[in-house]
This record gives sequence, C-alpha cells and structure tokens, in this order.
Amino acid sequence: MSLQVKDLKIYYCMKRGDCKAVEDISFNIEKGESVGLVGESGCGKSTVAYSILRMLPFPGQIVDGKICLDEEDLSSLTEEEMRKYRWAKIAMVFQGAMNALNPIIRVKEQITEAIRQHEPNVSKKEALERARELFKLVGMDPNRINNYPFEFSGGMKQRAMIVMALACNPKFLIADEPTTALDVTVQAQIMELLRKLVEDLGITLMLITHDLSVVAETCKRVIIMYAGKIVESGSVLEIFAQPLHPYSQGLIASIPSIEKSRDQALASIPGQPPNLLEPPTGCRFHPRCQYSQEICSTEDPPVEEIEPDHYVACHLSSGRIVSEKYNRVIRNE
Repeated sequence: MSLQVKDLKIYYCMKRGDCKAVEDISFNIEKGESVGLVGESGCGKSTVAYSILRMLPFPGQIVDGKICLDEEDLSSLTEEEMRKYRWAKIAMVFQGAMNALNPIIRVKEQITEAIRQHEPNVSKKEALERARELFKLVGMDPNRINNYPFEFSGGMKQRAMIVMALACNPKFLIADEPTTALDVTVQAQIMELLRKLVEDLGITLMLITHDLSVVAETCKRVIIMYAGKIVESGSVLEIFAQPLHPYSQGLIASIPSIEKSRDQALASIPGQPPNLLEPPTGCRFHPRCQYSQEICSTEDPPVEEIEPDHYVACHLSSGRIVSEKYNRVIRNE
C-alpha cells in the first residue's frame, strides 16, 4: 500500500497555548518502499505515526491536511470506519515492547484476541495456528507462544510485538523505535528481521528512529524532521553522501566512524530544540545554525527539489553553500 501525507498540521491544544508539534509536512511512501523518519526526540516523528493510525493521544488533534492510504483519506473517516483499517491494512510496532504486552496474560491470548477482534469469522483455533506460523516467521519457537511476556527476553518481546502487528496481514507497517532498550546484537537481529519481512511479504515500511545508522542499513529513503517540520528528504545514499541541510549534516557528522582519527572529536549540534508552544520565526533551526543569515530568522524556507527526489528546506542557496563547507570539515581540510 502507498501513503500520501499532504500539508499535515497537528497541534496539542493546551491551556498554555497550542503546541505546534507538526507543521505543514508533506511526503509520499510508495508501495513496497522502506522509508526512515528521523529526528531528535520531540521533533514530531511519533506524532505523525499516531496521526496516520488516528490514535493521537489527548489533547492532540489534526488541525489540517490529508493522510491518504491508497487514495483513501484516513483523516476524514469516522472512528468506526477507521477500525477497518487498523491492523487489517496498516499496523504499528509500538515503541517500548517491554511495556506494550500485558505481563499477566499469555502471549497467545493477546495475539489471538487481536486477530479475532478484527476478523470475527476466524475461529480461535485458526487464530492460534496463524500466530504459531508468525512465530516461525520471526524466528521463534512456536511453543513459546504459551509463555507469559515476563518469560521473554527484550528481543523476544520485540519479535512478539512484530507478530502482533502482522497478525491481520497488513500491507503497511509502522515501526516506532523498534530497537529501544535492546543491546546492539539484538538491535541488528530485529532490523534484519524487518528488512526480510519487507522483501518477503512485500510490506511497505515506515521506520521511525533517531538513529541514522539504523536507517542506513534498513531503508531506501529517509525523511529528516526538525521541530515539527521536514527539513530534508531523499535517497539514503544521496543524503549520506551529500547532505544539504545544516541539521542533516550535524546528525551525520555526529555518527562515530572508524575512518576518523582517534584524536578527532565527534561533531555536535549546539543549543536545544525550540519550545513548540512558541516556535522561532523563520527557519526553526536558525537559532542553532552556524550558517544562519538574516533571512533565516524572518522567512520560513520552502521545501525545494534540488535534484531528482532530493528535497531540502534551506535559504542558503538551497543548502549548497553549507554543503561545500560541510564537505571540507568532513575531509578535515
């Protein structure tokens, strides 16, 4: 299934004012694609995911924009109509598998309940058999389905959550920080599993993470968010080789590399993310940007296609001036 998000605006309406969590973002994910949504904590990644499933926590609300799944506008559906889409067509692996499963109910009962809630005609026996087959698919012993969640390791819980997300055969999968609280070895196993599922089942994947190295290994395209806005998007290869937005460059430069000298300090982005109750005028990144100019503080840069399927929102000659300086820094010139 394909996803089209157009001019999406999401606010958390509170007594202190409206927190502008997502502001006028647009992107497409084609059928069978694997796309990473990247940014610092609080930039709006998970808010976008919950809005797609129409599961925004109170007091969040979609103020404007469209979310279309295969041309069907999900943002206009009633709650009853939306239930026909959740898990049947689009599903989510939630962040923090440690807390997502009920610890006092056997895993098989939690998975079969999800299947039968969305497919009433499926018998309990058929649902159990489907769950066992999915356990095999994710590399787990089907007999472990009789266990309680507290008898699983962190990696096994995450695999069980993936099984639950796949239980109703969705064609679009959202994975929200699927490697949270897992050690490096298990992280690699989970990401390899997701990559295999995309290839074998033809699932469209939207991976939400703050770790660009995870995206590099799993996704074909990447969308980079900062303070509720998309600042850059394009193919993983192109953005890693030639990032154009100062924020993208800062994220990539902060990744440890065996090619860097041991004496060379990792780059960092100074400052703090803005308060989205009162976001800065102009480009939201300009208070932290070392290349900031006067226009950056007054005008919000439009998203422009610099090269085929490579988009950036930056006033500095569409990011090219910044890119040249960045490459000299990376080469240690």
